[in-house]
Amino acid sequence: MALVIGIDIGTAYSKGILRDEKRVLGAFARPSGGDFRKTARKVRDELLAQAKCRFQDIAYTVATGYGSKLVEFAEEHITDISCHGKGVFYHFPTVRTVVDIGDFNSKAFRLDDQGHLVNFLLSGKCAGGSGRILKIMAKVLQLKVEDLGALSLTSRHRVEVNTGCAVFAESEAISRIAEGVAKEDLIAGIHRALAAQVHSLAERLGVEADYAMTGGGARNTGLVRAMEEMSRRPILVPEDPHMTGALGAAIMARERSEA
Repeated sequence: MALVIGIDIGTAYSKGILRDEKRVLGAFARPSGGDFRKTARKVRDELLAQAKCRFQDIAYTVATGYGSKLVEFAEEHITDISCHGKGVFYHFPTVRTVVDIGDFNSKAFRLDDQGHLVNFLLSGKCAGGSGRILKIMAKVLQLKVEDLGALSLTSRHRVEVNTGCAVFAESEAISRIAEGVAKEDLIAGIHRALAAQVHSLAERLGVEADYAMTGGGARNTGLVRAMEEMSRRPILVPEDPHMTGALGAAIMARERSEA
């Protein structure tokens, strides 16, 4: 039984998946912290413990993500866009357009009918175009990030918010709350503004159905709803969308080991 590991070292969270030929034997995510090397080893060790195996049993490891170069035990380092594409294609072979909303930046990319990367675009470096803006807003509103999605779905009044700059967006949010704007309405406005930025990347590539969303932002039901309203089409979300890159890395590790 040949085992493989896919590990995704992101700026905020690190994720790992251990698979055999057919199924996932271990999956784990934890905050990345400031030491990517140490975090990568902890993710690996947890995966081995879940699968009750040794590192010597692992045939191949692929690392991806912002800190992938610091995964010293990986045989290969592959871009996160390629790994996300592979993970999405595993779940949804009909998908041609993907947006990934991560903590550091957002990405849009196109896949062909074999799941290969055709083209991609990245958001700018400002946090206003990434999932980081949601963390900033959660802090301002004294809420948990994981509660933003459900709360925004209760919004009854449309509020327009500009998230082009994270600093200005934070100041605007504080001012709006002082004016008496309801938190749920403000959050829904933030979701719409972020969705508009991310969808514009996809439009520049040329949106082709089916359309999928991955990354930590895809766990936010309110943001997914905003993306659907912006694109005027359904958005497919993989199971555990924050793990899509690690899954794709594990699938690619399987392909490499068999080759």
